[in-house]
Formats: sequence, structure tokens, C-alpha cells
Amino acid sequence: MRSLRVSPPQPLPRPRTAALWTASVAAAAALALLALVAARWPPLLSLDRMVAEALHRDAVADPGLVRVSRVLTDWVWDPWTMRLLIAVAVVALWWRGARPLALRVAATSLLASLLQQGLKTVVGRERPQWPDPVDTADYSAFPSGHAMTAAVSCGLLVWLLRLYGTGPGVWGAALAVAVVSAVGVAVTRVYLGVHWLSDVVGGALLGVAAVALCAAGYARVPARRDPAGAARTPRP
Repeated sequence: MRSLRVSPPQPLPRPRTAALWTASVAAAAALALLALVAARWPPLLSLDRMVAEALHRDAVADPGLVRVSRVLTDWVWDPWTMRLLIAVAVVALWWRGARPLALRVAATSLLASLLQQGLKTVVGRERPQWPDPVDTADYSAFPSGHAMTAAVSCGLLVWLLRLYGTGPGVWGAALAVAVVSAVGVAVTRVYLGVHWLSDVVGGALLGVAAVALCAAGYARVPARRDPAGAARTPRP
């Protein structure tokens, strides 16, 4: 007997509507923040400067925490680490026969990377400058590539676990890890003095919008059937 290849469940209209609303709100907030950054709105610049200076003072006074932050941001939550996790997920989906979904996840990750690089070039925002820096980074500041990549990668992985009906305990733990990672990488980038607060917030919002659009688009794909003609039925 030929074994059926398993594909994720088809999302119901309600989750699709929620994904569209999430994407719309996150994208609108990101665009508004982008406009304020580009216009150099004084209240936003003042807030960025106040937060950056406060965290930088703490960082200079605590070399140990700086070392921990650098390990986390340069290795654990590095964009290439996040992209490697997505690559593993894409290969696993492809191997299981869910190839359209694998391509969707890969395309979302790639397009998000291209978007943040393009915005960096267009906005051209300078990073914080310090007489006593604790870390360095290249290229433009807005949006934060670390924050956006973490939001996209963690969001996609959590979404995939949800699609495949992972138990509530496992899914809840994965969601907690994803939130800690996305928030943690944003905090460490500002703490190390290589980004402004609005950079990481903008990156996170764009990442959320990208994942939500991916989920909303997937909800429109009709159910597919396996070569033997039987409906592909996932684990509930």
C-alpha cells in the first residue's frame, strides 16, 4: 500500500482574517515609523537618544553582561543562525512532500531579507556613535536586520508548528522561546549601542507583517490531493 504524504491542515477563514488584520496593522505601524524616521521627527529622535544613552551607560559599566549580549546577538540570534533554522525547516517540509509550503516559507524569508536591505539603502540612517563603544556594526541602521530576521524566522517556525497540529505544550513552549528570542535580540542590539530603539521596533513590525502575509496567503491555497487520489489529512 502506498503511504500518504502528509501536508498541513487548510486554515479556516477566521485565522485567515486574523492574519490579514495582523499584517495590515503591523505594516501600517512600520510605514508610519519609517516616515517618522525619514522625516527625523524630533520627539522620536529624542526618545531614541534617551534610551540609547541610558543603556550605553549600563553597558560600559558592566563588561560581563556585554560579553553575554555579544554571544547572544552574534551567535545564538545572529541572522545567519535564524536563516539556517529556516533552511532546515524548508528541507524538512520538502522531504515530507509539502513542497508548495516549503517554497512559500523560503520565499518569505528571502523576500524579507531583500526588503530590509533595500530599506537600509533607501533610508540611510546612521547608527549611534559613541566615544567608548562596546560593540560595532556596519551598514545603515533602519530597520534592524537582526530584529527583522528574528521576527520572521521565529514567526515562521511557530506558524509551521501550529499548522502541523503540534500539542499545546510543545507549541506554547515554542511560542515562548520565539517571543524571548525576538525581544531579546532587539534589546541586545540597543544595549550594545549599535541600533536605536526605533530601528529594532521597525524591524520587528516588518517581520510580523511578513509572517502574517505568508499565513494569509497560504490560507487561500485550495486543498491538494496525493497521487493516489486520497485527500492529504494531517494530524488534528
